[in-house]
Amino acid sequence: MSNFSRSQPSLACWLHEGEPATEKTEVRILYTRHAVYFGIHCYDSVPSRIIATELRRDVSQELDDHFEILIDSNHDRRSAYVFEVNPLGTQNDGLIVEGQGDTNGGDFDRGWDGVWTSEARITSDGWTATIEIPFTTLNFTKSSDVIWGLNFKRFIRRKNEEDLWRAYRRTFGITEVSEAGDLRGIKDIGSARLFIVKPYGLARYDKQAGQAPLFPLTGGVDIKYGVTSNLVLNLTGNTDFADTEVDLEPFNLTPFKVFIPEKRQFFLENAGVFNFDIGDQDQLFFSRQIGIDPITGQQVPINGGAKLTGTFGRMEVGVMDVDTRSSGPNPYANYAVARVKESLWAGSYIGVMGIDKRSGNIQDSFNQTGGVDTRLIFFKHWFVDAHMAGTRSPGDPSGASDAGASLSYRSNWLDGIVERRKIGPNFNPEVGFIERTDSNETSGDLTFKVRPKINGVREVQFEGFILHAPDTHNVVQTQEWQGTFRADFNNGAYTDDDIVDVFTQRITTPFHIYKNVFIPNGLYKFTRHELTYGSGQDRRFTYNFFERFGGYYGGTLNEFRVRADYRPAAKFSISVSETWDRFRLPLPNGNFSVVLASLQGNYSFSRFLTFASLIQMDASNTQAVSANLRLRYNYRPDSDLYIIYNVGTQFASIAPANPPQVRETRFAVKWTYSFNP
Repeated sequence: MSNFSRSQPSLACWLHEGEPATEKTEVRILYTRHAVYFGIHCYDSVPSRIIATELRRDVSQELDDHFEILIDSNHDRRSAYVFEVNPLGTQNDGLIVEGQGDTNGGDFDRGWDGVWTSEARITSDGWTATIEIPFTTLNFTKSSDVIWGLNFKRFIRRKNEEDLWRAYRRTFGITEVSEAGDLRGIKDIGSARLFIVKPYGLARYDKQAGQAPLFPLTGGVDIKYGVTSNLVLNLTGNTDFADTEVDLEPFNLTPFKVFIPEKRQFFLENAGVFNFDIGDQDQLFFSRQIGIDPITGQQVPINGGAKLTGTFGRMEVGVMDVDTRSSGPNPYANYAVARVKESLWAGSYIGVMGIDKRSGNIQDSFNQTGGVDTRLIFFKHWFVDAHMAGTRSPGDPSGASDAGASLSYRSNWLDGIVERRKIGPNFNPEVGFIERTDSNETSGDLTFKVRPKINGVREVQFEGFILHAPDTHNVVQTQEWQGTFRADFNNGAYTDDDIVDVFTQRITTPFHIYKNVFIPNGLYKFTRHELTYGSGQDRRFTYNFFERFGGYYGGTLNEFRVRADYRPAAKFSISVSETWDRFRLPLPNGNFSVVLASLQGNYSFSRFLTFASLIQMDASNTQAVSANLRLRYNYRPDSDLYIIYNVGTQFASIAPANPPQVRETRFAVKWTYSFNP
């Protein structure tokens, strides 16, 4: 296969999508009874300019040349596995569920880890890669009349060019599984049911502020079993997340909660099945509410859990049950979640979700959440999304519902959405994430996209946004209107500028912003402006900055953020970031500044032995410095040895008003071993 077409054209920006790729790509496929093999030859007219700098597994390769393989092994046209490799052979993988990638706009959700092998090298005429994927990794048991959905994507970093075998239109991309091609001819293969057992052992020193140190020795196990080729059962016992990446410490400038994405492996795998969006970042189910204290960020021990995900014909199902034991202010609790979606036509569905939380808290012994949602796609460009949800808690308060609907249009030249949503004052999904309650919202957003024939410019966008959100008694709470200009350049550089952002917010409870500074109740209206620029992504040194200035709750606020990344070699990378918030408020002690800074360094001895470090400083915290050092040895596929040292907090609080965090000093050695019984 070699007929690739451009989805995102190269530096010649006036060339249109669908034209032949500027560089030739060939893919050959072989198989045995137990695995499928892909031979990839990415020809390049200037091989000395191939960019390959990342040796760490499961890290974004967007700054490198790379190649992606999509396999829809069930041929359901909705979900697929994705395997990604760069010219160094570095692996990244994940899932696409219902045509959705990750929440940050990536091609796939990286929460899934598969067992596969890869080798790659740069040659005199480009770069080549060989990939072996066992059928067990795909949980594939059918042995005759095999049909897979299949697609390939090549990315040429220096040209910022995306080439796809199928689904080349920008409105599709590789995430549009329904547009993938077909692979036929695989037959007479062996049994390949997924069955992986992965025990772990952990030795740890743990010292929290004000408490005696602990020296626990513990262990647990994770099991992954393919019930059928379409259903996967995940089991976990005495679950541990010591190897999970630490959160970057946020400083919350709003009176609302902070959304921080999930990073823990058990919850990330097949997480897309449980998605139930109810507006902006709000989610009916948010897994970070399980096993992490939402206020302090401290871990709550998990006894065990089970998760069943997959499909029955046109039905997509997800069932989860997790049990946690008491820890500090958090009583024992059990969480049960069920999600079902019925596929209608391409990309469209209707679904239901139920969540039941049982707790040892006498005042809050249970919380139940239920909802129904749908997405309907018409003529490939029109989208109708709607949901209704409700909650039950002790006392069964009224006004515990949330209902909303939106109509959106997406094309190469225009994106638009109109949305209505009403949230009751007592809507309380304790296992979800919701920014605000008691709100009757109307919003609209319109973005015009132009690809001018200007040297170096890929796309220019003009956006207008408006939000009107009084409470359910029609008293103004939040209003905003905004005008934005964006430009994307051929080398990956961008600018994103809010020409004007007029914001109105009512404070009903004194808002704690910093130490002994509280913003009093009242209705505030202020205007802000924003400038953002990111450098080209085809260089070893990249940077971006953000500047927002203007009014802020009766005073002024200047926000400045800068980040710089340097990759001098494939083995080493470093990044530095700083945020400086300068407040001038008409309050006692209202003139102050908050500085957050971080230094990240990564060194790869090889693809299998890597060291990562993160040092953070938070000037709003009396204990201002935290550090995380992690050595990972991937001694065999899906099996690792970790040595971890952490001072500070691993998981950040999502609560409003920047509550104090509990600091800890932790040293851990964790060993995992994955095998197929």
